[in-house]
Amino acid sequence: MSKVIQVGMADYKTAINPGILMTAGLGSCVGVCLWDPVTKIGGLAHVMLPSSEQARKTDNKAKFADTAILALLKEMSGMGANLSRVVAKIAGGAQMFSFPGSSDIMRIGERNAKAVQEVLRQEKIKLIYTDVGGSYGRTIHFWTETGKLSIRTIEHGERIV
Repeated sequence: MSKVIQVGMADYKTAINPGILMTAGLGSCVGVCLWDPVTKIGGLAHVMLPSSEQARKTDNKAKFADTAILALLKEMSGMGANLSRVVAKIAGGAQMFSFPGSSDIMRIGERNAKAVQEVLRQEKIKLIYTDVGGSYGRTIHFWTETGKLSIRTIEHGERIV
């Protein structure tokens, strides 16, 4: 029986099969699912912000795209994952609120999604699925056994990829 492991906001967790990693409340945040298909080691980060560079407090590595993915990869590698095989699926990065005349700084969802994609590209992690943008929240479940990702939304139902 697979155990469901909750991943909170600005948090990340890893699991070896059998395990299901789950996070709820992905609005402008991005859920980053990483998986080694051979060892069936997976990880999920709930990224809140694109970069730690302008932040005053950076002790929570899981909060930022530029530090969360690296920390997750390091932990997965320590568990036996081969980083050359790791693939990624991401979801979230919505624009939950509209602000008239708003600047790019208010487009946090879009900025988060772009930052996550850039870190994955820099780390040579193949991004095999994205479900980002829109104006709706998401809840995701990620199975370490199969690498399948369930994305549930109120407006758009559920899909498994």
